[in-house]
Amino acid sequence: MIPIILSGGAGTRLWPYSRASYPKQFLPLVGDKTMLQETVSRLGDVSAPIVVCNQDHRFMVAEQLRSIGVQADKILLEPEGRNTAPAIALAALEVLQKKDQLMLVLPADHVIPDSAAFQLALKQAEKAATENRLVTFGIVPTYPETGYGYIKSKGESEIRDVEEFLEKPNREKAAEYVSSGDYFWNSGMFMFKASCFIEELEKYAPDIVLACRASLAQSQKDLDFIRIDKDSFSECPSDSVDYAVMEKTDRAAMVPLDAGWSDVGSWSSVWSILDKDDNGNAIRGDVIAEDTQNCFIQSQDTLVATIGIKDTVVIQTDDALLVAAKDQIQNVKNVVDGLKQLGRSESAQHRKVFRPWGHYDSVDSGDRFQVKRIVVKPGAKLSLQMHHHRAEHWVVVSGTAQVVNGDKTIMLSENESTYIPIGVTHSLSNPGTIPLEIIEVQSGSYLGEDDIVRFEDIYGRS
Repeated sequence: MIPIILSGGAGTRLWPYSRASYPKQFLPLVGDKTMLQETVSRLGDVSAPIVVCNQDHRFMVAEQLRSIGVQADKILLEPEGRNTAPAIALAALEVLQKKDQLMLVLPADHVIPDSAAFQLALKQAEKAATENRLVTFGIVPTYPETGYGYIKSKGESEIRDVEEFLEKPNREKAAEYVSSGDYFWNSGMFMFKASCFIEELEKYAPDIVLACRASLAQSQKDLDFIRIDKDSFSECPSDSVDYAVMEKTDRAAMVPLDAGWSDVGSWSSVWSILDKDDNGNAIRGDVIAEDTQNCFIQSQDTLVATIGIKDTVVIQTDDALLVAAKDQIQNVKNVVDGLKQLGRSESAQHRKVFRPWGHYDSVDSGDRFQVKRIVVKPGAKLSLQMHHHRAEHWVVVSGTAQVVNGDKTIMLSENESTYIPIGVTHSLSNPGTIPLEIIEVQSGSYLGEDDIVRFEDIYGRS
């Protein structure tokens, strides 16, 4: 069995902590590990996973897997999101290039606390999947949730026939589903043979298979990644695996799963998972809660104090603060949409931005200047580049820097600096064994990140 990890979500419902450039699957939302790391870790001793992700997240995926001692079998880079059916099709076609195998398809951003129950469900599903069934996992509902789709099943055995997939219901209909005992939350997790899935997809959505075959055939290997061809993939219809296959096939089966599952789709669902104090508050970070009840309060780097509030979500990051009634928290997507319309960077990026070589933090900025704290990992290197509109002054805070500044290559240690005029070719690398930290002061008429002309880059960026 080979795990297929789908890591293409944007996680905007968990703004401002989760954003498009660093979405929830890469964040430690409910524990010390990130959600991607938790997803891979709970699998136990199985084959190395294939991960399907957005091309902009490729280095985060590789680094987070590396940090828990996992080497992916493949990391497939989608040039754009086309929903779950094409993502799974790409993985299935990649698997079939070697041999037909069982595929366990898992979103990267789910919480499953009861690993033993999860492993038992996998064993139950394996027999049906081996017999050419397309198995989904139906979550035993604990309350009438209106934010999930539902699955109606037949019988009471370990493996059940699927009678119907249903859209997200209203509150009254959800209550009927839960009380009947015949309906389960649709988890979006699956197990099937790669060949069986492609056969059914060719039957019900042949355009998806055609486009995915073409885009995979024209893909390119880039370091540890497989870049899916953009032109071919853009022709692929965007469709979910439910709509494309599962609602139409006569091979669908379901295994009930009662393991504390959550897709962590909102801050209220995060609150429901976390441990709480005697007043029902889930608190993370530097928080003082006075006369506060049933709240979720998270502080990233600032003291947050609350007085006399209840049923409220308070999320503080280094560049944004969200305060919302818990029963209105789904509307955070309206805030994100508004930020996009205003062209605000907070809709997609954090103040701290991660790059394959490390990260930078925009500490301060003004009309014609910007100050960044840059951290470069040992052995890493920024691209050889130049800027048309800005000059830069670099001061080493800790570590050792190797700097190309025009036609000179120099070594800088702590408290040493260099100045790079506008238009001068330059690069920065860390030849040492500890992280390199520098303060960069930019000055000029335009300080946008798109004012970069790259000449060489070890990470394959254009």
